[in-house]
Amino acid sequence: QVQLVESGGGLVQAGGSLRLSCAASGRAFSNYAMGWFRQALGKEREFVAAISRSGFGTYYADSVKGRFTISRDNAKNTVYLQMSSLKPEDTAVYYCAAKSLEMATRVDEYDYWGQGTQVTVSS
Repeated sequence: QVQLVESGGGLVQAGGSLRLSCAASGRAFSNYAMGWFRQALGKEREFVAAISRSGFGTYYADSVKGRFTISRDNAKNTVYLQMSSLKPEDTAVYYCAAKSLEMATRVDEYDYWGQGTQVTVSS
């Protein structure tokens, strides 16, 4: 079992930045690829970014490429999502998720989920 807790969400103006954190506990964090997803009101949960177990591999949704950066610190059991140049359309609840083995982009490929943190971008 892996428990995930997100933090760092909030209200920010368009063009601003936020850094989300996701702290993991339970089984060895470095055994899991990690992903960030988001869900806007009335919409399906969508992929944002993923990072490999080592941290050397990353993958981004086209909508955030060049603006968001995913990283991890395996010594601290934490994955981060640095968000810059935020837009109102980035407003959503952001979730981190964990899966064994390789990175993935589909919701149903992840085994463990956090409770989410709200990000609101005002125009």
